Amino acid sequence: MQSLDEVKIVLVEPAGARNVGSIARVMANMGLQQLVIVNPQCDWISTEAESMAVRGRDILTNAQIVADLPAAVADCRVVVATTHRDIDLPQMPHPPRQAMAKLWQVAGAKAILFGREDCGLTNQELDLAQHYLRIPVAENYTSLNLAQAVGICAYELYQLAQSDLEPILPIQNFAPNFATANQIDRYFQHLEDLLLKVGYLQTHTAPNRMSKLRKLANRATLSEEELALLWGTVKQIDWKLQHPEKEF
Repeated sequence: MQSLDEVKIVLVEPAGARNVGSIARVMANMGLQQLVIVNPQCDWISTEAESMAVRGRDILTNAQIVADLPAAVADCRVVVATTHRDIDLPQMPHPPRQAMAKLWQVAGAKAILFGREDCGLTNQELDLAQHYLRIPVAENYTSLNLAQAVGICAYELYQLAQSDLEPILPIQNFAPNFATANQIDRYFQHLEDLLLKVGYLQTHTAPNRMSKLRKLANRATLSEEELALLWGTVKQIDWKLQHPEKEF
C-alpha cells in the first residue's frame, strides 16, 4: 500500500528561512514528513523559520541535510522535478495532478524536487528526474512562491492518499522494482568511463552527451532487471578491453 511516508520533499539550496518554515507547515497539513534540504542557504531551524512552521516544527527539526542532490535521491525509485521550462526536456512537463499521480503509482522511496527561489534547478539536476512538473499560472505573473508550489503538490498528493476517494487519474500497476537513483548514477559513471576509454567520448564533450543518454534512460524508467541488463553489457565490454587475450 502506498504511503505518504515514502515521499520526500527535496529543497535545493533554499535561501529563505520563512519559506522553509512555511513548507514545513503545509507538509504537516498534508501528512508529509520527509523534508530533505540540499546545501541550505539559510538557517532552516531559526526562530523565523519556526514561527512560520507552527505545528510543523518537528519537520524542521528532523529535516535531512545533504551536500548535493544525488545524495538526497539516492534511494528513490522515481523522481519528479519541478520546472518552469517546456523545452530541452526529454518529455513535456505534466501539470501537478498528473505528475503526482505518476509519482504515486510507484511503491518505495520517491521524491519531488524544488529548485532555488531565484533560478530553479540546473540542467544537471533535472537529469536526475524521470518526470517533470510545471504549475500553470497566469501569463501576466509567472513567478510562484516556493512554499506555494510545495503546497500545491502536497495537496494533490494528499488527495491521492485518501482511501475513500476515487483515483484522480487512472493508476496503472507499475513494477515495484524500479532502479534507484543511486543505481542509475553508478551505471552511468561506469558507462562514461568506458566510453571515454574507447574514444566515443572526449573530455570536453562528455557532459553534454552523457546528459542526453541519461534523459533517454529516464524516459524509459528502468527497472532493476533492465538496468542490470544494460550494466552487464558495459561490464563485459570493459572486461574484454582489459583482457583481450582471454577467450570467453
